[in-house]
Amino acid sequence: MTGTKIPEDALETVRKGQAETVVESISTKSNVSIEQIDSEAGSFDGEIPPDIAELPQVVRDTVSFEDDPTTPILTFRYFILSIIFIVPGAFIDTMNTYRTTSAAYSIFFVQIASHWFGKWLAKVLPKKRVSLGKLGLFDLNPGPWSIKETALITITANSGATGSQGLNSLSLAEIYYGEKVNAAVAIFFMWTIVFVGYSYAGIARNFLLYDPQFIWPLALMQTTLFQTQSKSDLDSKQSSKQMKVFFCVLIGVCVWHFFPEYVWPMTSSLAFLCWVAPENYTANFLGSGLGGMGFLNFTLDWSNITSSIMLYPYWVQVVEFVAFVLGAWILIPSVKWGGLSSFKSGLMSNSLFLANGTKYPTTDLLTPDLQLNMTAYHELGEVYLGAQRAWNMFFDYAAYVSGFVWVVVFGYSSLSSSFKKLIKARKSNSSLSLQYTDRLNKMQAVYKEVPLLWYIILFAASFITLLVILATKSLFMPWWCLIVGLVFGSIIVTPLGWLYALSNFQLAIGTFNELLYGYMIQLQSSRHPAGATVYGAIAGDAWYRAQYILQDQKIGHYMHLPPRSVFFSQIFGELIGVPINYAAMRWVLSSKMDYLNGTKEDPLHQWTGQSITSYNTNAIQYVVLGPSRLFKNYPVLPYGFLLGAGAPLVLYAAYRFFPNSKLKFNLWNTTVFFSTLSTFYGNISTGPLSLFIGGTITMFYAYRYKHALWKKYNYLLAAAIDTGYNLAILLIFICFSAGKVILMPNWWGNNELSVERCFALAKAG
Repeated sequence: MTGTKIPEDALETVRKGQAETVVESISTKSNVSIEQIDSEAGSFDGEIPPDIAELPQVVRDTVSFEDDPTTPILTFRYFILSIIFIVPGAFIDTMNTYRTTSAAYSIFFVQIASHWFGKWLAKVLPKKRVSLGKLGLFDLNPGPWSIKETALITITANSGATGSQGLNSLSLAEIYYGEKVNAAVAIFFMWTIVFVGYSYAGIARNFLLYDPQFIWPLALMQTTLFQTQSKSDLDSKQSSKQMKVFFCVLIGVCVWHFFPEYVWPMTSSLAFLCWVAPENYTANFLGSGLGGMGFLNFTLDWSNITSSIMLYPYWVQVVEFVAFVLGAWILIPSVKWGGLSSFKSGLMSNSLFLANGTKYPTTDLLTPDLQLNMTAYHELGEVYLGAQRAWNMFFDYAAYVSGFVWVVVFGYSSLSSSFKKLIKARKSNSSLSLQYTDRLNKMQAVYKEVPLLWYIILFAASFITLLVILATKSLFMPWWCLIVGLVFGSIIVTPLGWLYALSNFQLAIGTFNELLYGYMIQLQSSRHPAGATVYGAIAGDAWYRAQYILQDQKIGHYMHLPPRSVFFSQIFGELIGVPINYAAMRWVLSSKMDYLNGTKEDPLHQWTGQSITSYNTNAIQYVVLGPSRLFKNYPVLPYGFLLGAGAPLVLYAAYRFFPNSKLKFNLWNTTVFFSTLSTFYGNISTGPLSLFIGGTITMFYAYRYKHALWKKYNYLLAAAIDTGYNLAILLIFICFSAGKVILMPNWWGNNELSVERCFALAKAG
């Protein structure tokens, strides 16, 4: 790998803001190249230059140190292909919201396909300049296709070809309460919550974007594929071989997934205990992954595994598996056959229950104006939760607080260092990236940074729009709750982003948001159940979207893209994607409503609307009944906050006393542990065992003992499998569901009563 060292006089020119001179200086004075990285150790044959040594090894293994700042990026070809790839992704990802399992629309498919189509357009488009009036001339075909255009299209699709948090409240209101929100209000609501999150990225970028220690694993995964594509274009023998492997795996996975997803659904949950004793209820409950514990259950369905086995550091996967074993294989049987809980009903359900174990008629609790009917409440009695649902909430609370405490005790030194660099940059009126001395930040210094003012304007426009929507009562939440949600969102962006940037682990924060909203709303005369999800979307997207934009900006950092072009591409992607999200929601609600509202049961346990059901359960708990009535039966729940605050301190103390211990106390992240314990396994518990075995092979054995092979193929294979799976899902949808629904005939591998052949469990309901 050869590269470019930016001379110090060029950096000085950057500090003075003369970017054009910098480009010329680099092109004429750059005569220092980077030695070839050693294939086994990821080190250089010679001495590693100091500014390269500052980068983590996995970054040195992946990122190119060559750049041409004059490469055109925002081209006509970019706009055409971005729109083409956003539309199906936004539709599919929205559709997946209502399914029990799914894998996201493969962004790696976008990377591969857009690169091919881009090179084709570069050949066929006329080399013509079109006048745009005062904006100047626009070149239809500025020259050869570049990997930078591919990267920018991918970043645009990362933004627009996704679902939306705003769909939760819109869907809940329509499915359970028959209230349809005006289309314009819905679309502007979804736009603004996204852009609030994007504006909040302006806070966290100062700490998490430029510092080389924050590697952002998914960004590295995508960068690997970009580099492979780029080298393949140059007829690199190794890269050509990698691309052949990529497409062979893609096609093989695509063909295979017609089996677990349609032809042979039994392979999605291989319940060996059910095969041994298909009519024994206990064996069925232990072994089933579709309504049971999933003990010794394996899966051959990628949607139950996902590319996390190739992305998450191995310590994260170990912590997650230990938490799964505790939650699914110890706590669940301790309730069902032991004395852990006196309330045995609803163990594998996230619904609410009466004292006799029947489902709580929550609609009877509501008056015509959706308030609590106290007469009905006294007649029906107190609300009960299934035990699994109760400990999910307990550990949700613990995970939320743990996220803050863990960052304070384990991440204080790195964040304080970033803060000092931020202050220094402000005083010297320079870019923060110039305060870091690694090679990548030096290379990015030739590009203009996104001004803080842009983030402020984006926030102001979004805030005013949201305020108008809520003040006119067009949605289900009081306007003043918007202020609280935005404040909390700004607080959590950096600490939770710190965890994600290092480990790729994303903490779910919905339950805490709804609890807080429940406390705020209790004294209001009008409180709509869907208001909790409106609040959760606002406060949640302030974190989730900030994470996405920072991750994409890190891709831009690795691929040497102008930050302003990256920022524009993300806004453009959302402007296209959100209306498609809304159209997809309308299709799902019109065609799958019977499954979603419980009128009919989906035989594959897929169109369950599990997440929407959970949101409605939370709404009844927190908004209609209120937290005080909920905690009356479950007084232990608030102690989750205490556990979340104390556990990181205990591990930090152990780490300080025993810093060289083989137990690696600093890696037993309590936030990851508690968050995994908050996972609900009511419908799907197959996958974690297969995931752990796969992760042990990829992120432990291969990474440690076959590192050269891992470096060449790990991220590439993850991208290929994700792409193959999602292509299969899309083809199955087009072939068997888009028009006339064609069901797979029942056979041995697709038993009508139970696809797992857990007959006793199926008969028991």
